Amino acid sequence: MSKAARLGFSQERLERIGTFLNERYIAPGRLPGAQLLIARRGEIAHELLVGHKDVERGEPVESDTIFRIYSMTKPITSVAIMMLVEEGLVALDDPVAKFIPEWANLGVFVAGGPQLFQTRPVERPMQVVDLLRHTSGLTYGFQNRGNLDAAYRRAAIADHPGTRTLAETMTELARMPLEFSPGEAWNYSISTDVLGYLVEAISGQPFAAFLKDRLFDPLGMGDTGFFVPPEKAARFAACYDTTPSQKLSLQDDPQTSAYLKPPVFYSGGGGLVSTAADYMKFAGMLLTGEANGHRFLSPSTIRLMTSNHLPDGQDLTELSRSLFSESTNAGVGFGLGFAVTFDPVKAMLPSSPGEFYWGGAASTAFWVDPVEEVTVVFMTQLLPSSTYPIRRQLRTLVYAALTEP
Repeated sequence: MSKAARLGFSQERLERIGTFLNERYIAPGRLPGAQLLIARRGEIAHELLVGHKDVERGEPVESDTIFRIYSMTKPITSVAIMMLVEEGLVALDDPVAKFIPEWANLGVFVAGGPQLFQTRPVERPMQVVDLLRHTSGLTYGFQNRGNLDAAYRRAAIADHPGTRTLAETMTELARMPLEFSPGEAWNYSISTDVLGYLVEAISGQPFAAFLKDRLFDPLGMGDTGFFVPPEKAARFAACYDTTPSQKLSLQDDPQTSAYLKPPVFYSGGGGLVSTAADYMKFAGMLLTGEANGHRFLSPSTIRLMTSNHLPDGQDLTELSRSLFSESTNAGVGFGLGFAVTFDPVKAMLPSSPGEFYWGGAASTAFWVDPVEEVTVVFMTQLLPSSTYPIRRQLRTLVYAALTEP
C-alpha cells in the first residue's frame, strides 16, 4: 500500500493534480512553476514539483526552492501575538493606543485629499482583536479606492523594502485617519504589520528575532526569514507579473531582488520568504498547537483563532469593504489571522466547516482542515493572486483525492 493510500488518498487522483497544473497552467506559460505539498495526520501524502523557479535561466522548481510568501506572513505574525496573549502580556480587548500612545486620538475619515483630512470621532477605540480580524479601520494603499488609500501611497506606507522602521511607520500612521470606526466593517489592511510592531514593543525583542527564537527555530523552519542570505540565493525563485496577453513578465529577478538583503521595514503583513517544507511545519503545528515536542499555543487558543470573529457571525460578503482579499467571500468568515470556512455550501467548495486558510500576493496558498487532519501548502510566484482561480481549483482536486474521510 502506498503512503498516500494509507493516509486515505487515491494515488491516481493525486497524480491528476499534476496533469491539471501542467496542462492548464505550466505548458501554456500561465504559471512559471509550482510546488504542492499535501499532508495528513502529520505525514506528507503527496509532493508535486512542476515547471521552473526561474524561466529565463531554465532552472526547475525544486523541493528546497525559496518563495516570497507575502501575506502568508500574516498567520505567522498572528500566532506570535497570540503567544504573548497566552503569557498575559496583552489582551484581545486591550486598546491599541495602550501600546501606541500616538494613536489615542485617531479619527474617522470624512472628506479631504491625500494631505488634509476632515474627520469625526471613532465610535469606540481600536482593540488588538481588530488588528487580528481586519476590523481596525486601517487600509492598504494598493487598493486604489479613494483619497485615504492615495494618502497611504503618497506616504509610501508599508512599501518593501521600505525606508521607515516599524516604529517610524506607526508614527506615520498616527497622521492618518481611519476609514471607519473599529469593528464597523472588514477591510484588508496593514493591521498585521501593526501586530508585528506590537510583538516587538511588548516582548522587548526585535520582531524578526522573536519570530526566529519563538517560532522558526523550534519548528525547524531554517529557510524562513525576511531576506535570502547569500548562501541560499541560488535557491530563490523569480517572481512574475501577468501581461494582458496572459504571458509571464519578470517582476523581480532573484539575482538582483531587494529580498537579498535585510529590509528596513520588517513587514509582519507580507515580508517573509519561505519554502513549502518550512511552511508545512507551521501549518501542521496549527492542528494542535504543538510540534517537535514544543507547545506553541494551547488547543483552546487555536480554536479561538480559527473561529469566525466577524460581528454577528457575518461572512465577508456582508462586512467587507475591500475590493481586494486573499479570500473568496461567501460562507467565509475571519478569525484571528485566518479566513475561516463556516458554510461550505455557500462557499461552494468541498471542505469542512472550520477549515482555515490564507494566501499571498504571488498566488501562494495554504489551508488546514482540522476535521480531516489535512494540511496543504501551494507555492508559485505570479502577481496578482487574483489572476487565476487556481486556489479554488486545487481545493476541489485535493478533496476529490481524499477517498477515506
